Amino acid sequence: MTAIFVYEFLTGGGLLNGASARETPASLLAEGRSMASALAADLVALGFVTAVAMRDRRLVAWQPGASRVVDVSDGAEHAAAFDRLAADADWTVVIAPEIGGALAERCRRVAAVGGRLLGPQRSLVELASDKHATAEFLDAAGVPVPRGILFQAGAAWPREFRYPAVWKPRDGAGSHGVVYVSNSDAPLLAPDDSPGRLERFCPGLPTSVAFLCGPGGLRLALPACRQRISDDGRFRYLGGNLPLSPELALRAAIVADRAVSVLPGAFGYLGIDLVLGESADGADDVVIEINPRLTTSYIGLRAAVEQNLAGAMLSVARAFAPPRPFKVRRAVQFDADGSVRG
Repeated sequence: MTAIFVYEFLTGGGLLNGASARETPASLLAEGRSMASALAADLVALGFVTAVAMRDRRLVAWQPGASRVVDVSDGAEHAAAFDRLAADADWTVVIAPEIGGALAERCRRVAAVGGRLLGPQRSLVELASDKHATAEFLDAAGVPVPRGILFQAGAAWPREFRYPAVWKPRDGAGSHGVVYVSNSDAPLLAPDDSPGRLERFCPGLPTSVAFLCGPGGLRLALPACRQRISDDGRFRYLGGNLPLSPELALRAAIVADRAVSVLPGAFGYLGIDLVLGESADGADDVVIEINPRLTTSYIGLRAAVEQNLAGAMLSVARAFAPPRPFKVRRAVQFDADGSVRG
């Protein structure tokens, strides 16, 4: 049997070092539960995998669906259990936000105890955890990204910049803290003194493409998903749907693959967020962000395709022959909390 440790930060005890589970938005907890449960269930369904999960004891009503569940009740117990399980497992999947270095720190711990990550490696996690550094890296490699500059929130928006624009924290996950800036006279909605990136707003269709990556540059694109984003200027992620039209799906796959091809440490499951611009030839398609971890799109994708995604991820990581191309067997709409329709 292959032992895989599935660690999800919000539900696995990451909040035991001070934050209360009651203070965490219910939507984030629901999202974490959904991702961890879906991945653990898919791994167990393979028949040759023992999936182990950690659970914050305050969430005992939640069943991760793993072969074995380890409850933790305080920070010290959490740290000891994480190290032990990561050291003992054949692979560890870490699902955590980039905010505050949570994802990078746990990836470092896996390496420190002699474990093996089934996911993007530390070099990529650290790069993707800095949104400005990621954009600059991709731009230097010839991958299209929105033009942007470093900008410290709390000062007046620079008048010489092209508006409308988007401000995002350098250290963030998803749309956390992101603000739409209509012009240089717009109210400052970003936190004071927060380091961030001010970049040109790119109109178009928000899209994501997930990849399964293995050694030697082996990678397999999953079907592209349309993202549903709030229209209140805060870009909150609401969920997504698939499939896209063949033309849009091809455009998304092309620009996303350009990004993955230059990323250091691409391994396991990672997501590329992009905007398909208004030009039909794809000339203004841009990459917005790299998600070096499992994302909510996994929930929708597993419901839409025939293959077991966890099995495919493991096969690619082992450099086995890639599974047959993914085909969408039914149209699916999914929400940020993991609920699926269609």
